[in-house]
Amino acid sequence: MVDPNEVTLHLRLTATYWRPMTTPFTAHPAGETICETACTHPEAVARARQALPDDACVEDASALLKVVADPTRLRMLSVLAAEELCVHDLSLVVSISESATSHQLRLLRAHRLVASRKVGRTVYYRLADHHVTLLIGNALQHAQEH
Repeated sequence: MVDPNEVTLHLRLTATYWRPMTTPFTAHPAGETICETACTHPEAVARARQALPDDACVEDASALLKVVADPTRLRMLSVLAAEELCVHDLSLVVSISESATSHQLRLLRAHRLVASRKVGRTVYYRLADHHVTLLIGNALQHAQEH
């Protein structure tokens, strides 16, 4: 229990930032229970800091997720997880122009999400590797479960 004569500083997570609170609370707006006291668990904090990826890795992963977050590109990636396709066929499946498909594929290729192979004058696209396959599969499965 908090002594009403003692004012403690609490932090409350809002949508975009932390802001100080002068009164304790137990329920986050989303209904989650949070700490009423400002205590630190040094061992847990040390382990969490060790697990934190370096800034460059976080920036690269963030950029990759932004590319995947576009609905058209996500549809393209989900199709390519099932079947290697040329630009023409992929544009028919996702219902966008060949020009728009080609533009999106350039972006996906730049972020190493798709790979290509050329057979004569036709270029076929597929997911770049198993990491991309897992990322797309897990994201779609997660969305279907909720």
